[in-house]
Amino acid sequence: MALHEGEINLPPISATEAAAAICAGTVTSEELVSACLDRIKALEEKLGAWAFLDPDHALNQARAADQTLQEGRTLGRLHGIPVGVKDIFDTKDMPTEDGTVLHAGRNPQEDATAVARLREAGAVIMGKTVTTELAVFSPGKTRNPHDPERTPGGSSSGSAAAVAAGMVPLAIGSQTNGSVIRPAAFCGVYGYKPTFGLISRHRVLQQSRPLDQIGVFARTIEDAAMIAEAIMGFDDRDPDTRLRARPALVATLSEEPPVQPRLAFVKTPMWEQADNDTQEAFAELVAHLGEKVGEATLPDIFREAVGLHRTIMEADLARSFEREYETGRDKLSSILREMIERGQKVLAVDYNNAVSQIPVFNHALDQVFEWHDAILTPATIGEAPVGLESTGSPIFCTLWTLCGMPAITLPVLQGSHGMPMGVQLVGPRGDDARLLRTARWLVNLVGE
Repeated sequence: MALHEGEINLPPISATEAAAAICAGTVTSEELVSACLDRIKALEEKLGAWAFLDPDHALNQARAADQTLQEGRTLGRLHGIPVGVKDIFDTKDMPTEDGTVLHAGRNPQEDATAVARLREAGAVIMGKTVTTELAVFSPGKTRNPHDPERTPGGSSSGSAAAVAAGMVPLAIGSQTNGSVIRPAAFCGVYGYKPTFGLISRHRVLQQSRPLDQIGVFARTIEDAAMIAEAIMGFDDRDPDTRLRARPALVATLSEEPPVQPRLAFVKTPMWEQADNDTQEAFAELVAHLGEKVGEATLPDIFREAVGLHRTIMEADLARSFEREYETGRDKLSSILREMIERGQKVLAVDYNNAVSQIPVFNHALDQVFEWHDAILTPATIGEAPVGLESTGSPIFCTLWTLCGMPAITLPVLQGSHGMPMGVQLVGPRGDDARLLRTARWLVNLVGE
């Protein structure tokens, strides 16, 4: 089992440390943003992580944050911290073009709720990171920071690459299949997708209401908890958010588990698609964990999950992108056109049946969580593949996205070519804080 060490020389300061340093006055937001801009200038031509970047605007936000602090006020936990925003989140002061020429020049008049909450927490919105076409499969220009000949994953390609390359300490993205976990795993950073409905999707490009979820990218679990907690909360403009207390992610993460966690190693019905590197690495990891992990086999009904997810996603793509298809289908990639055309043929009864299976799957998974704190499973089928024509397979994310469960990928393994490989932990819906605490415990244990 090889621990991933990485080839990128990252700034030594985390977002959590930077926020504390800014509040203490030992570092200014302008200094931090300037350092990030220098990093971007050095690497952007090679990596292509940004869809929009205005250095002057970023610096002006940083100076305003510093001025606020000089006046004796702080805006929140992210005061002065630069954050990359996937280019499907509306931003009132920057274009939002959704990775397609059909939306070129689009300038929203209002922030997405998640962006507004970043600003309320004091964050500097550094710029817009590259997304695949309409956040589906067709790649953008971004390359993997560890090997530019390999994909960074998708659809949140730019967010993962920017964090991995040290261009920003934090970024946000979205996941309808594997669009947070997969690029985070390929790029060697932490990717965390909270429970469905914990983060508002208001004014975020919609693919599928039952599947769309917001996630975050960071270089430490603490940083992931900090940004995720800042943007969680009820929003009456997203009907799938709920009136509930915000999870105490940061506070819970600082605690030791009251009892030693126990993990369930779940291969899933897609195990045969894992490559040799992944199967060997997980065999070694499970052996290393010993009695702390036990293998659990899912019931046969889970073999239907990928097909049900496809039914929902493609039918919803046909509805969500009806205008783009009708007015500009020749500007869409062939893969997206084909998905939309298959979606147009999905019967309502089949769609409704697929959606109705989500609570059935979650009920079955509740039995796994009666005896285990989290599910241990691969994040991807292997290392980031060579080539930029594809963003890689999301197959090890599909089930957990369908079920709306919280998931995090941990950059603790590497493959035979020296590329990062992610270990994915999945928790029951709504138990995000415990999942992150278990993830920190596992990282510490593997690093011993």
